[in-house]
Amino acid sequence: MKLVVGLGNPGEGYARTRHNVGFLVADRLARALGAEWTVRKFAAELAEGRSGQEKVWIMKPQTYMNHSGEAVGPALRFWKLGLDDLVVVHDEIELDPFRIQLKVGGGDSGHNGVKSVNAHAGGREYARVRVGVGRPPPAMDPADYVLGRWKRAEETEVDACVERAADAARLCVELGAHKAMNQVNRRARAAE
Repeated sequence: MKLVVGLGNPGEGYARTRHNVGFLVADRLARALGAEWTVRKFAAELAEGRSGQEKVWIMKPQTYMNHSGEAVGPALRFWKLGLDDLVVVHDEIELDPFRIQLKVGGGDSGHNGVKSVNAHAGGREYARVRVGVGRPPPAMDPADYVLGRWKRAEETEVDACVERAADAARLCVELGAHKAMNQVNRRARAAE
């Protein structure tokens, strides 16, 4: 069994902001797997599905971004899952907009949602689907930037990016992080 967590903030005011791309990817993955958001547990919305031979729970924490780990940690313990069973999808200002990168472990790049997951999951050696949103313009607060919405002209690119990120999460579930990493990151480099 695997747990795929899309990071974001609950509420209409945050919908379709850069910081909520994890929720968009979680929704897309749930649709692809025919899973519905029918369970509320661990301060999160959950959808249950199958990907290949794996049972998968898809999670959208409702704790707000900076406390995402408060939903993830209890779920991991309840299902007796290890870090190698966890896939987290989040926005990444260190990557160019719409670029997808899969990695295991590493630093949090100042991302408070990732910091919270690290603290509550008991480590950082889990798979992360990093979705590039780019750096903020000079003199703009990074928090204001990630809480901003994409431009209307970018919607097609946003949708294609969300589709690629959902596919990366699915590959991670089905193949394991390291095999999936080779495929996902090679595709991203080829597209540059």
